[in-house]
Amino acid sequence: MLIDNEFEVAAPVDRVWAYLLDVPNLVPCLPGAVLVGDDGDGTYQGKVTTRLGPVRLNFSGTAKIVDTDEAAHRMVLEASGSEDRGKGTAEMTVTATLRAAGRGTRVHVAQDLTVSGAAAQFGRGMIADVTSVLLNSFAECLQYNIDNQGSADQRGGATATAVRAAAPASGLAIGLRATVMALKRVFARFFLPYDASRLR
Repeated sequence: MLIDNEFEVAAPVDRVWAYLLDVPNLVPCLPGAVLVGDDGDGTYQGKVTTRLGPVRLNFSGTAKIVDTDEAAHRMVLEASGSEDRGKGTAEMTVTATLRAAGRGTRVHVAQDLTVSGAAAQFGRGMIADVTSVLLNSFAECLQYNIDNQGSADQRGGATATAVRAAAPASGLAIGLRATVMALKRVFARFFLPYDASRLR
């Protein structure tokens, strides 16, 4: 399953690039994610809790940046995990490409996702909508942390640690926001002139 999303960060490309390469920095901005170990070779152990509809899913697995192209500002991260209770599995390859957008940065995120078990019963639309909601939360957290790290740099007390975690992955909030996105997609399909970009 291929899912494409984009978001913007009001910071230069090089700064956003450096932040994205630091996996421990990223994890607090991923709703429901917790870092539990570092294998020392760039592979990190983690846990993720999320919801699809009424189903609460708890996964344990690993994540690693497997490829980077600094000139193109392109990185590839691979993650895989299995349900703590159940037989479900998830594998994901995330390709993030950054480009300048005015004074900020446009981040294109392509996710190649394979799921089995409880998550597999939900259609592509639901999974894509939930993914978009979670990515929006990630982008807000990323912006906040980059802004505040900049302030710390100017005061001479810079560290590379995140200063705020993402909002908790509330099942109700995620469900409501995903439902709104689905309704907008249906409305666009039936009442507005055809535009493929609206259906993503």
